[in-house]
Amino acid sequence: MTARRIKIYFDGGCRPNPGRMETAVVTGGAAVVVRDAGIGSSMDAEWLALIAALRLARDMEFANFVLLGDAAAVVEQANGIVRARGGAAEHLATFRALAGDGPMPAVRHIKRTQNLAGIALARGR
Repeated sequence: MTARRIKIYFDGGCRPNPGRMETAVVTGGAAVVVRDAGIGSSMDAEWLALIAALRLARDMEFANFVLLGDAAAVVEQANGIVRARGGAAEHLATFRALAGDGPMPAVRHIKRTQNLAGIALARGR
């Protein structure tokens, strides 16, 4: 029997943009929301959320997981489809270092309405 793949949702936001960043990571019905993740852009916030999602997967020692987010640009950069430039390149380096030498984690794009982390962020606004 194959173990079920654990879904980890991530989302980041910023108000105003650039401004105060916030992130959310959701898995197993539990949300981790950070309302003050520093100052930056919405793209920075999305990257911080993706990195937080991977950290959670590592901390929980998940072996079979997928990271799900609605920021197409971040998903494409994390998967090497689009080149990361500037600050995004620094975030990508952090993500890759956290991923380690093994295969890169699965990062998939989902619709905004399906993103449980985005829903968690919206609840607090």
